[in-house]
Amino acid sequence: QLQLVESGGGLVQPGGSLRLSCTASGFTLDYYAIGWFRQAPGKEREGVSCVSDNNGRPYYADSVKGRFTISRDSAKNTVYLQMHNLHPEDSAVYYCAATRNPTCLYSDWREGDFDYWGQGTQVTVSS
Repeated sequence: QLQLVESGGGLVQPGGSLRLSCTASGFTLDYYAIGWFRQAPGKEREGVSCVSDNNGRPYYADSVKGRFTISRDSAKNTVYLQMHNLHPEDSAVYYCAATRNPTCLYSDWREGDFDYWGQGTQVTVSS
């Protein structure tokens, strides 16, 4: 059974950092493009970052560029989203997603490209 599990969310003060993890079971993440998405209350889910299956250039939403970094740890079958200088508007449920489809090769990647989704982890940025 293919499963993605996110972890690492929590409550952090503005300007703080968190590292989210997306760990897979039942498949090897290296062969999949991975995306991170987030959804705040009352808003649509939006793409945050993605990386292609061949570990190509990562893409980031304009709102997180320079603050967030996506990375892989093949040995742990995990993809991370390192988040620095968090803002209150970064508060949301964060989801990771995976696909064998050729996505995250250009800047027009979208959630419909992804097939497998985790359950989400809550990030709250507040003083």
